[in-house]
Amino acid sequence: MSESTAPQRVCFQLQVDPSRLEEYAERHAAVWPEMLRAIEASGRRNYSLFLREDGLLIGYYETDDDEASQRALEADPRTAAWEADMAPFFVALDGARPDQGAPRLPEVFHLEDQLAALDAPSSEQR
Repeated sequence: MSESTAPQRVCFQLQVDPSRLEEYAERHAAVWPEMLRAIEASGRRNYSLFLREDGLLIGYYETDDDEASQRALEADPRTAAWEADMAPFFVALDGARPDQGAPRLPEVFHLEDQLAALDAPSSEQR
């Protein structure tokens, strides 16, 4: 088990074809139930997607083990059809599945972590 019990916070970025933004948003208004269950079973939670008008897509989720979550989704037969259906919406994935090819963004600040460090008994007051 890892030293920390805090979930991993994962943010990723993709580019949706700007000519297909409306259709992309419509598809995500009611994601296939089997895909929702597969995401849940992979250990991802608090999952959100944010779409800018130029097609920039930012995704965020929390998980206890992102590598295990990735492997679970890759191996789950429920995800293949959804990912194949979504792939044409994205620009510059070079044939990768969207759930596997999305570049991760490093976290550089988290309010709760810094507040917890301030409140920890061993922290030095400045």
